[in-house]
Amino acid sequence: MSYVPLPLDPSDASVPSASSAPSASSFEVVVARLRAAGCVFAEEEARLLLAAADRRSDRPAALAALVERRVAGLPLEHVLGWAEFCGLRVEVDPGVFVPRRRTEFLVRHALVAARPGAVVVDLCCGSGALGAAVAAGVARRAGAGGGVGAGVGAGAGAGGGVELHAADIDPASVRCARRNVAGFDGRAYGGDLYAALPDRLRGTVDVLLANVPYVPTDEIDFLPAEARVYEARVALDGGRDGLDVLRRVAAGARSWLAPGGSLLFETGQRQTAAAVEAVVRGGLTARVETSDEWAATVVIGGRPGSGREHQPYRPGPSRPPRPSGPGPA
Repeated sequence: MSYVPLPLDPSDASVPSASSAPSASSFEVVVARLRAAGCVFAEEEARLLLAAADRRSDRPAALAALVERRVAGLPLEHVLGWAEFCGLRVEVDPGVFVPRRRTEFLVRHALVAARPGAVVVDLCCGSGALGAAVAAGVARRAGAGGGVGAGVGAGAGAGGGVELHAADIDPASVRCARRNVAGFDGRAYGGDLYAALPDRLRGTVDVLLANVPYVPTDEIDFLPAEARVYEARVALDGGRDGLDVLRRVAAGARSWLAPGGSLLFETGQRQTAAAVEAVVRGGLTARVETSDEWAATVVIGGRPGSGREHQPYRPGPSRPPRPSGPGPA
């Protein structure tokens, strides 16, 4: 697939030009319907839905169908078929976990450890957004010197990129991820955590991304409907305390990481101490990075031994994240 920037700018090809744009009244009608349905970013969503309809030959019917699906409660990303993540347009199929904007904070830390030629594994990958974003960032850094947030073209993983692997237990997610990582020469596998990966990767992984589910089972029913109804439960439910899957990942990470390799995952603030304990029990060093700006907590585990252990990400100026759909914890 082709990855492109997603600014909502009139000059962008995905936004209708003045000559083809719908009338002001049409825009206002869509905005009104979205607002009535409780959409906080009604104007922005209306522009995206109108732009999507403009690419269809049956524009009026297509727009009506798109708006109906959104007001019915489907996540905007499922309605459009894609999500913006780290400047990439990532395909998101129905039922597949929508990448949260706060998780871009994790990607920024992962890029500190990821170098050209690094082996990157995206475990519990969902759409494969995290792995694709890291691959894009490394390729961009090795080429034009850009950063996460700029668009890249298909095949950007070639030359100065990474060796990318993604895995998920959910078949729909695997199919979706396979398309998203293909442009970086990546591969996606179906299966339960490490069992899905080729055995040859043992001891070679430089960056292990694990976007594990971490919502406690008893709290699933309190999630917004966009997540609770329309995303696979396996992508949300982390067990009794939300850390069941994480403990399994942490216990096995050391045997898959290369010396100096890093495990990175997101967790809830109240779960941090127990998450760190799981990482240390797995034989890794552990540290915690938090961001008030992104409302994110990231735990980074490291396998010592190479002299190039993971260094902290030092943030520069950045735009505040647009609040995304509901997510774990």
